[in-house]
Amino acid sequence: MSSTQNSCVLPENMLMEILSWLPLKEVVQLRCVSKVWNHLVSDPAFVKLHFQRSPKNTHILLTFVDTADDGAQDRNYAVICPIQDLLDNPSSTLETLHRNNRPFNRSYTVLGVCNGLVCLQDSSTEEVFSEYWFRIWNPAIRAMSKDSPHIRFRNSDYKDVSWFRFGFGYDEWSDTYQVVFLDNNKNESQTLEVRVWSLGDTCWRNTLTCDPVPTGYGSPRTFGIFVSATLNWLAFPKFYLDNSDEVKMNQLEIFSYHLKDETCRYFPMPDDILEVYVYGPEVEVLKGCLCLFHHYEYNLIIWLKREFNDEKSWSKLLTFSYQEYVNNEFPLELSIIWEDDEVLLLANTYIFKPRFLWYNTRYNRVDGEERYENDKWYLFSHEYAHSLVSPCMN
Repeated sequence: MSSTQNSCVLPENMLMEILSWLPLKEVVQLRCVSKVWNHLVSDPAFVKLHFQRSPKNTHILLTFVDTADDGAQDRNYAVICPIQDLLDNPSSTLETLHRNNRPFNRSYTVLGVCNGLVCLQDSSTEEVFSEYWFRIWNPAIRAMSKDSPHIRFRNSDYKDVSWFRFGFGYDEWSDTYQVVFLDNNKNESQTLEVRVWSLGDTCWRNTLTCDPVPTGYGSPRTFGIFVSATLNWLAFPKFYLDNSDEVKMNQLEIFSYHLKDETCRYFPMPDDILEVYVYGPEVEVLKGCLCLFHHYEYNLIIWLKREFNDEKSWSKLLTFSYQEYVNNEFPLELSIIWEDDEVLLLANTYIFKPRFLWYNTRYNRVDGEERYENDKWYLFSHEYAHSLVSPCMN
């Protein structure tokens, strides 16, 4: 009696359906099975499907600078961290991440994070000229793009460094990842030129010319914030460079650049915002929405824009009094991780060692505090989700 062995081969669409539910780490391992499997899990349609089904809000990207005790060059880190680990034990988690990860070999700055891709900014500044360039990195699959085309300009062409800004986002209509450059006031031209580099392109292209937009106000986080297919920056009155002490919060606007339409618009501040002098304002993304931070008399006030295109959808999220947590004239610098009714505040004043605060938004109180004794400066968090998106263009 003879037996025959029948091989059962599943259709490709059924394989994609099954594999799209697997954790990213296991999918990455499948690339080594065969060329066929590698082709399947690298297919753009599968990559999108897998990302849609992957868990969100489980990890963040932490960036920090480790100051060297021996006078050597500071070391820059960008590491993926489970949110729950940071909520449960922030100091030991940060120390473990520091110990188990290698720093960048260059002084990269994280410009933004989108769909699992991290945009890294590098620069070279000399007496006469400055250069900026970018690389796109996927830490989950350990892949990094080549350098973008360099932007080079004469330093004397700009009144102030706040007159040029960058941002990173994704245009889902063209399926492209883009770095946007706001180029203000070059050669006293009194115009803003917007230039865009798309991942895979060999040059920057001009997309928009409009009135100048002074952006940034002494904050270390002056890159564009990506929300709802747009990049967003705080915009200041044109007179602010000469009269910075006279600017009030209600005079600010949000400059928003749409990646698909290549157009811009302005959003006003919340109607009920205090008419107080500007002190440490920032725009951020929180819970998937655009939000605004500002300080007033040792209070951190956070506004959330719940409907992006609705100018009236601002609502005050919280007011946090932090006077007892600082003993200097500077406001508390914060990164925020949101978890249900609890917020973990990653606090750093740039003068003292970082500390962590657990803030309960339901009862408007600090439920816990933990100091971190090692020097980790410029400690920031970025929303992050694992993905298979490749930054390497064929």
